[in-house]
Amino acid sequence: MGKTEKLKPRQLAVIEDLFAGELDEQAVLGKHKVSRNLYNRWLKDADFAGEFDQRIEGAFRQSAALIARYAPLAAAKLVGLIGSDKEETVRKACLDIISMHAGRTRDDGRQMKDEAEPVADSSPISLSPEAASRLLSALAEEKDA
Repeated sequence: MGKTEKLKPRQLAVIEDLFAGELDEQAVLGKHKVSRNLYNRWLKDADFAGEFDQRIEGAFRQSAALIARYAPLAAAKLVGLIGSDKEETVRKACLDIISMHAGRTRDDGRQMKDEAEPVADSSPISLSPEAASRLLSALAEEKDA
């Protein structure tokens, strides 16, 4: 028997509404006539907490997939900002490009930025010679400032 089969229909309905995103937690509890004390007891129940945690992990996976899907577009737009006439825009774009992968970790918890080889799942960003020159120029100006 799976975890969801061990939960009562009311518990499942609360979880469904919590993750539907239409109501905040208190509104969901009110809708299902669940007191704060009962909800707190449910959160201590292994089956309810397990289902709740599984839903949270699923939501974070969906978010990560969405961000990953749009990362190349975001990177391309940042690279495009290097051609701006506004120095502050160029400076910020350069800093954002440099820091895009800072802090990412591998599955084993090690920092990706410490690796010598490129990350396999990232698409390389190709810069035109002019864009690369502007990027290097902006970085040099930032260092001199």
